Amino acid sequence: QVQLVESGGGLVQAGGSLRLSCASTVSDFSIYVMAWYRQAPGNEREFVATIIPDGRSNYADSVKGRFTISRDNTKNALYLQMDSLQPNDTAVYYCNADRVPRLPGRYWGQGTQVTVSS
Repeated sequence: QVQLVESGGGLVQAGGSLRLSCASTVSDFSIYVMAWYRQAPGNEREFVATIIPDGRSNYADSVKGRFTISRDNTKNALYLQMDSLQPNDTAVYYCNADRVPRLPGRYWGQGTQVTVSS
């Protein structure tokens, strides 16, 4: 069973930074397609960023140049470095994974709250 556990959320002022982490229990983490999604109150869950096993990444236009997704296959961990945060980045951020190249993947974490104050 795949378990994903996010951490690192919190309250930050506009212009600040946060680093989210996602810990995974899978033994073959390196072959998983990993992603971050977010859901703001009243909105649908939306794609933020993805990273494939070879390290290539892709971002939503709204976060491009401000957020950086990365992975450490030796630690079975996924990260999201978020810089220049804005109030409209406020959302619950979810880690997402799958062994096949599909977005979103089948597996979700429980989410971590990010709140950006103006």
